[in-house]
Amino acid sequence: MLRIGIPVIGVTDLHRAVTFWTQALNLVVAEERKSETWRTLHHADGSGQALGLLRSTSPAEPYPRLHLDLFTDTTEEQQAEVQRLISLGAQSVDWDLYPPDPDFVVLADPDDNIFCVVDLSRAPSGGNRPTP
Repeated sequence: MLRIGIPVIGVTDLHRAVTFWTQALNLVVAEERKSETWRTLHHADGSGQALGLLRSTSPAEPYPRLHLDLFTDTTEEQQAEVQRLISLGAQSVDWDLYPPDPDFVVLADPDDNIFCVVDLSRAPSGGNRPTP
C-alpha cells in the first residue's frame, strides 16, 4: 500500500541543516542510512521518522509550491517560537503575499528554504484541528 513518508528538504550545508532542524523541532539524527548527502531525523521521543535532509546544489525557491507548516496553539507561543527559530539561524522573510491579518509567519531556514509558523488559534480551520 502506498503511503506518505517524510518531507525531504534540499540543503546546501548538511551539517548546518542538521543543527538547525534538530534544535528547531527537538529531533535526533538516525544512524541508519546516514551518508555524506543524506540524514534522516527522528522524533526525540522515539515515535519515528520526522524529516529528511538531502544535500542539494540547486537554490531554494523564493515561492515554493511545497513547504512546511509548523503549528503553535496560541499567538504568544507563535511569537516566542518565531524568535527562538531566528535565534537558531532562521531568517525573517519579507513576504509580499501575506493576506490581511495573517495567522502565519513566513521564515526561511539557514539554506533559505521557506516555512511557516502557524497560530492554530487564529487559523481558518483552527476550530477543526485535532487536539495535541
